[in-house]
Amino acid sequence: MKKVLIVDDAAFVRYSLKHTLEKYGFEVVGEACDGKSCLRMFSELKPDIVTLDITMPEMNGIEVLKKIMEIDRNAKVVMITALGQEEKVKEAVLNGAKGFIVKPYKEEHLVKLLNSL
Repeated sequence: MKKVLIVDDAAFVRYSLKHTLEKYGFEVVGEACDGKSCLRMFSELKPDIVTLDITMPEMNGIEVLKKIMEIDRNAKVVMITALGQEEKVKEAVLNGAKGFIVKPYKEEHLVKLLNSL
């Protein structure tokens, strides 16, 4: 069972992702609402996969991604983004993201991507 850390500043998105992932057999080991919490939880929980929102207050997802990659170059991070953020997605992939999901996401696409990691 793959362990997932969900990172998004919107509680309803975290809830939705958790519900979907657990339905498909993933273990959600933690939820973070900001970058600082994410980095602490990433080090403590050692998840197999991180779903990371690009747009967050204080520290955006790209900044968090870079710090995760400093901790573990092999980390599997999937960016969660809204439509119209193509440049941010490119930047994320160049900085080590393994893929991205566009909100609103389709369950099948999310599960297929995470299972491929």
